[in-house]
Amino acid sequence: MQRLVVSQMNEATTQPRVSVVIPVFNEGTATADVCARVRRALEPMGRDAFEIIVVDDGSTDGALKETPSGADVLVRHRRNRGYGAALKTGFAHARGETIVIIDADGTYDPAYIPALIEAVSPDTPMAVGARTGANAKIPALRKPAKRALTALANYLAGRRIPDLNSGLRAVRRTSMENYLHLLPDGFSLTTTLTLAFVSDGKEIAYIPIDYASRRGARSKIRPVRDTQQILITILRTVMNFNPLKVFLPLAGILAAMSLTVLFVSGVYFGRIMDGTVAVLALSAAQSVVVGLLADMLARLGKARR
Repeated sequence: MQRLVVSQMNEATTQPRVSVVIPVFNEGTATADVCARVRRALEPMGRDAFEIIVVDDGSTDGALKETPSGADVLVRHRRNRGYGAALKTGFAHARGETIVIIDADGTYDPAYIPALIEAVSPDTPMAVGARTGANAKIPALRKPAKRALTALANYLAGRRIPDLNSGLRAVRRTSMENYLHLLPDGFSLTTTLTLAFVSDGKEIAYIPIDYASRRGARSKIRPVRDTQQILITILRTVMNFNPLKVFLPLAGILAAMSLTVLFVSGVYFGRIMDGTVAVLALSAAQSVVVGLLADMLARLGKARR
């Protein structure tokens, strides 16, 4: 396992109620400003009620030579391991029952954090800052892919998801622990967490927030690769909870293709392509059978959780 180096500003004497985890990779001076803004936002809770954990994911810009003045703990990765890996490291060091995540690039306003914490309860174990506010400045190039992926996730999950992968959210530790084994090391951790909660029937509170232009280094998002990864994440996560949502539409498409080939070849070519029809029909039947088996395994997994 990659070795971690931990530095801590002060030894806490009480158990904090909230842990704020901030993943960082080459964000320059923006990290210290975000830490200070988070601390100001949470000060009314009381100094001992929260902790701020910064996870340096192998930054090479030299900006995090020591723990930022607004943070309590700095955890370093020896090398860059990914956004999800940084968050999971932060989760492992967090002591609060409610865990808040926020990006270090200044795109999310920490002033929304108290409202997110307030919205979290045993009945609603996660609150997400949905980037649907009047001043949400999402880059235009990301919008088409974001809308398409969200529409697919809405269908597969069976519920409307206002923001699939927001990087500002609060979640109950005890609820999240059931899904840690599903969380990837990459950019799609937040997508997986959202879909896992939704697919497992858990309530999520969505609070409209604004989204600012990023500070620090340029965005680490790679549109083509990350869109492909999120698509795979959506399918993989839903497969863990409701595989029939994937296999039944697939079976329907294959059955429709079989009937289309049967009709077109018989009417327009005068000879039925029986081999192709048989393969497509058999594939449709197999999709249904595999889907039923996967659904049984998913239900057994839910019973164990």
